[in-house]
Amino acid sequence: MCGIVGYLGHKKATEVLVEGLSKLEYRGYDSAGVAINTKENLEIRKFKGRLSVLSDDLEKNPINGGLGIGHTRWATHGEPSDVNSHPHFNKDKSIAVVHNGIIENYLELKEELQNEGYEFLSQTDTEVVAHLVDKYYKGNLLDAVYKATEKLRGAYALGVICKDNDKELVAVRKDSPLIVGLGENENFIASDIPAILKYTKKVYFLENNEFVHIVDNNVTVFDMNKNIVNKAINEITWDVESASKGGYEHFMLKEIYEQPNAVKETLIRRLDNNKCIKLDDIKLTKEDLEKINKVYIIACGTAYHAGLIGKYAIEKFANIPVICDIASEFRYNNPFIDNNTLVILVSQSGETADTLASLRYAKENGARIMSITNVVGSSIARESDDVFYTWAGPEISVASTKAYTTQVVSFYMIALDFGMKKEIITKEFYDKTIENLKSIDKKIEKVLSQEDYIKEVTKTLNKKDNAFYLGRGLDYLVAMEGALKIKEISYIHAEAFAAGELKHGTIALIEKGTPVIAILTQENLLEKMISNIEEVRARGAYVIAITKENHKEVEKSADKVIYIPDICDNLSTVLTVIPLQLLAYYAAIQRGCDVDKPRNLAKSVTVE
Repeated sequence: MCGIVGYLGHKKATEVLVEGLSKLEYRGYDSAGVAINTKENLEIRKFKGRLSVLSDDLEKNPINGGLGIGHTRWATHGEPSDVNSHPHFNKDKSIAVVHNGIIENYLELKEELQNEGYEFLSQTDTEVVAHLVDKYYKGNLLDAVYKATEKLRGAYALGVICKDNDKELVAVRKDSPLIVGLGENENFIASDIPAILKYTKKVYFLENNEFVHIVDNNVTVFDMNKNIVNKAINEITWDVESASKGGYEHFMLKEIYEQPNAVKETLIRRLDNNKCIKLDDIKLTKEDLEKINKVYIIACGTAYHAGLIGKYAIEKFANIPVICDIASEFRYNNPFIDNNTLVILVSQSGETADTLASLRYAKENGARIMSITNVVGSSIARESDDVFYTWAGPEISVASTKAYTTQVVSFYMIALDFGMKKEIITKEFYDKTIENLKSIDKKIEKVLSQEDYIKEVTKTLNKKDNAFYLGRGLDYLVAMEGALKIKEISYIHAEAFAAGELKHGTIALIEKGTPVIAILTQENLLEKMISNIEEVRARGAYVIAITKENHKEVEKSADKVIYIPDICDNLSTVLTVIPLQLLAYYAAIQRGCDVDKPRNLAKSVTVE
């Protein structure tokens, strides 16, 4: 959440900054602003609302200069307003700062600075940084930033410029993502790669407590002790077109349709001779696995739901006990971690703050760390012992779709690899499951071919304020993701329930016309699920069922049925989620919601 872009070069800085910020809108924001060094002063423009408000102002009243910093803010301290927007500045506007993260001791610092005569205009934690840099600035901006950050506690990525030098940009990263882009006679800082892809594919990934000093065309990276760090240049392999809508009305719909290829790429790239799973970045041997007495899967939101399916797969295929925990709760639950614990972290961005904090906690307590992430070079990937990269490509929409399905496929592959190494599963089961996985991309395409029908079915949800999702076993785990998806983008209140719990209270919520989305793909639970559907229909529920195409008997019990292709029960999760994603998408469209930028949400949650 929040986005930073900084630029020093020969182009007009405002154009580069606005372009870059537009590529970070997916992160979620409620205001936008820029600070530009005009060689005479720092000109600062910032406004509550969409980036277009800032862009329109800059078009009417241009600012010239080749050095600038820009920001899209998602409110944490202080309500969304022009004053609370970034950049923030010192009293005479000679220093400007943009900041992602949270300064945990800002109230203490604010009081100290106020006692020294500093005046504050905003309610934000960031403004203390601008005044601290001002306090320590004696003509050397880098030194001033170093001294200011020594006082800070919390998470931050900072970009700082000064009126005195229109050829100098300073940045620092601690627990909040920041990259450096290296161009021809121009250089950049940004929160994420899409912001600078139009201009360069060469980047530095900053580690914690690394400082960047850009002067003229020179980029120097220092550690916290001011030692020069020799950084490796990373070449980004995807392009701007990959992150554009490609003719779809919304990124979410585009990404739903990218799932066949994303799942295929995630699988095929790790099949040796198209038959055996080869996990090059996971070095766990049979001996290592024999020592593991439990696995923790740690994640947030959609990634957590993928982790629940990972728990099922690892326990079933590898016979290792698995505990799933929400990242924001994990460290406070007194987890049972030792040298025989494997912790698997799941994060699309690889920068999720709570997940990253959980990684460090687990590592400090002796656990081995594996991560499943979509972003090469992300913080979680760099700090893990083993990494499984999904091949989903850039996911821009706030509502995650292809990240989820590739994470689920990743867990199946990891579980199969573990199971074979431990000799828990047979070669026949292993081979058959891989063959099923290899067919999934085509089966997803078959589900997507029903888009028009699913769109029509969704009309039954249009004027509803509540919906219930039911399932048993694996179907219940997918129901949880379906309920989350429709909540976050259509604002329909939705809950997922294990269908066997209906009689224990849930059924009291069912009344005439209540939408119930029932998932029933598991053969051993099919009859029980049909009974559960009959129970809610008897109380007036309108039932939309999702089942396999050979279960035609479901039509007798449901009002509408969406079919998925036949597939083994273990892998049905990858198919059943697709109609749930489309239901959520069209529910949001029909209710007039902003699909790609749902209210109050951010794509990458980089504060705890």
